[in-house]
Amino acid sequence: MTDERRGDGELRSPSLEEEQSVTEAVPGDGEESSPSPEELSVASDQLLARVQDAERERDKHLDDLRRVAADFDNYRKRVVREQAQILARSGERVVAKLLPVLDDLERALEAAEHHEEAKVLEGVRMTKDALAGVLASEGVEEIATEGPFDPHVHEALMIQPAEGVEPGHVVQVVQRGYRIGDAVLRPARVVVAEEE
Repeated sequence: MTDERRGDGELRSPSLEEEQSVTEAVPGDGEESSPSPEELSVASDQLLARVQDAERERDKHLDDLRRVAADFDNYRKRVVREQAQILARSGERVVAKLLPVLDDLERALEAAEHHEEAKVLEGVRMTKDALAGVLASEGVEEIATEGPFDPHVHEALMIQPAEGVEPGHVVQVVQRGYRIGDAVLRPARVVVAEEE
């Protein structure tokens, strides 16, 4: 059965009753007959079962998607929490390493109160070495200042003529610089020999 045009020009599909009446009205060779009500009922039940199966399958997939979305959201929150904990713990570790340095400074101050200059000097030297050891254990290195000026790791405070030093080379270190790996924590502040 083909679609028919309604009075307003739109196509409409014929209803089941119309199809049955047309099938009954068209003479055939007797081989094809209209479906019986029982056959229509069985076909309708089969279609309904297929629709219900499809809806169950859809609901199952939607539940799976919701579960995956919830799992991903929980994972994201857990990663953020763990990163915050790692940062806090790394700070705790460095501070714990610095506490003995603080103890050394207190001992040096006590020696200074008793005017024991040799002990004060020795205490300050020990404290400096202890602090340098803590920084080295954290991967902090002093930036080398011998040789030519490197704008990536040096900061030129001034340029001055210098005898016996090649132009463009470091003459004097005003403040030492430090790095961790490739990251510059603080550039070395230097004086550079003047170009001729």
